[in-house]
Formats: sequence, structure tokens, C-alpha cells
Amino acid sequence: MPRIEPLRREELSEFEPFFRIVEQGMGFVPTSLLTMGRRPELLRAFAGLTATVLAGGSLPADLKQLVAFVASRAAGCAYCQAHTSHSAHRAGVPPEKLDAAFAFETSELFDARERAALRLARDAALVPNEATDAHFETLRDQFSQDEIVDLVAVIALFGWLNRWNDTVATELESSPLAFARRQLSAHGWDAGKHGA
Repeated sequence: MPRIEPLRREELSEFEPFFRIVEQGMGFVPTSLLTMGRRPELLRAFAGLTATVLAGGSLPADLKQLVAFVASRAAGCAYCQAHTSHSAHRAGVPPEKLDAAFAFETSELFDARERAALRLARDAALVPNEATDAHFETLRDQFSQDEIVDLVAVIALFGWLNRWNDTVATELESSPLAFARRQLSAHGWDAGKHGA
């Protein structure tokens, strides 16, 4: 049960253009946005940041979603793991790669570039943060400075979302919940407080 009741979409009509874009990309409007809508200025700011981080930059959507998935797993947020795995799948990440996402260091499905990005995602999402100079030395062999900024932006955005959704016990929507139950349960995923 959510700790803060989300508003209904109809109560946030000024955000309808944003919701339509989100729905087109994700297939649904996240409940977290309907909760943030209780503070319209917060939702406005979040919408701008999210669009800049996820729709902008030079990194492909599939890599951004894998980074978000691994970071959310490291942070322990079941809600964001469901969302990011579902979004990664929608962005073209094959199921076997999602299954191997936490064995990225040794799985032949990942190349050196992906390993460097996912290593940073995992370690920067931990508390305390485990990112080191060595992470960035490896990243510089694979990514430009601008791309590294994009990676850190994805990790930071999902750090915020991980804390938001775990704190308020945001209820998962039906499509990412069903996807996560099919795709992630074999790896120990459970909806927990985010389940319907």
C-alpha cells in the first residue's frame, strides 16, 4: 500500500502532454509521477530533468536502461528494477542479456564498454558510494567525457527515483509488474512493498 496516495491522471491535466510522451515510451504513466504531482513544481522540474537525461545525450537508450537497471538493483529498489528492466526490454535488450545483467563482469554477452558502464552503475549506486578513480580510468578508454557525464546523470537520476519510490512505497503498475515477475523472479526479485 502506498504511503502517499497518488493523484488521478485527470487531476494533473496540465501535464497531459508530458504524460502522453511518457506513455508512448514506457507504455504507461508511472504511479510515481502521479504522486509527485501533489507538488506540481516538483513534477515540472522532474519532467525536465528526466527528458534531458533519458532522451538527450549521445548514449543509446538500451545502455541507459541497463545502467539504470543495474544501479537500481544495487540500491535495492524493486519498483525501479521492474521499470528499468521493462524499459530495457522495450529498448531492444534481449531477455538473456537482462538475465545476465548482474554477471556482466564475466558474461560473454557484455563487451568492455558495457562492463565499464555497468561497473560504475553498480558501485556508484551503493551506499556508501564505491566509485573510484579506477572506474573513471577504465571509462575514459571506452567513453568520451560527455558520455561519462551522461552515464553519471542516469545513475544519479535513478538514485533519486530509488529513494523516492522505496520511501513512499510506490505501487507498481500492471505491465512492469507482470514483466518483472516473468523476467526477474528467478533472480530473487520480489515486488515487496511495491506489489499490488
